[in-house]
Amino acid sequence: MIESMFDAQRYLDTVSDQIRKVRETQWQAIETAGQWIAEALTQDHWFYTFGTGHSRLLAEEVFHRAGGLARAVPILDPMIYFSAGAENATAFERKEGAAKVLLDQYPVEAGDVIMISSNSGRNALPIEMALDAKERGLKVIALVNLQHSQAWPTRHSSGKNLAEIADLVLDNCGIEGDAALEIEGIPGKVAPTSTITGALLVNLVLVSTVSTMKKMGQDPEIYISSNSNGDDHNTKLANKYRGRIRHL
Repeated sequence: MIESMFDAQRYLDTVSDQIRKVRETQWQAIETAGQWIAEALTQDHWFYTFGTGHSRLLAEEVFHRAGGLARAVPILDPMIYFSAGAENATAFERKEGAAKVLLDQYPVEAGDVIMISSNSGRNALPIEMALDAKERGLKVIALVNLQHSQAWPTRHSSGKNLAEIADLVLDNCGIEGDAALEIEGIPGKVAPTSTITGALLVNLVLVSTVSTMKKMGQDPEIYISSNSNGDDHNTKLANKYRGRIRHL
């Protein structure tokens, strides 16, 4: 095996090990998250998601895609995206004072559930989002890398990290620093894992939600692939919720 493929295999083994750890350690948290979201949706509440940095990808994972819940809404802002400048986005997630402004743009209410993704769990914006959401009566699920979060101090004035504030914690089972692979001669590790295990956890929670709703006698509203036969079905859902979901 050539050296580059040996390194690729090591990365694949690392990811496989983390997925195994997710299965071994996160099942109860996944079940609880699914139960909370199912109960919220059956009671005419909503499921929100939020993330900054690359964790914003996990917030969007739930939204308007095949197999996704129609009542799942990401909290988005141009300043979160690297299109506004990667350094600007990084500075924005470390700044206090923005979470309330963002959350005010969405009709959140007591009884809703929010999942906040932050690999480090230490930056001010996701922590502040959790604090503000709890004040408004939302249940807060944190999706974090616990090993990293416990190794570094918070950047928020509360003195707490995201996992310490949340009502429920999902651990992506990653390592400190996220990038997982050492290659000789390279100053620093390569190949992060948090998007892989994070997206897996998000979808495991969604599967748990849908399964729980069916057991409760409820038919979850989900999108069907628009590249198959889903257009009419999806348009009906979009029209139903267009006045409530600002990103449709």
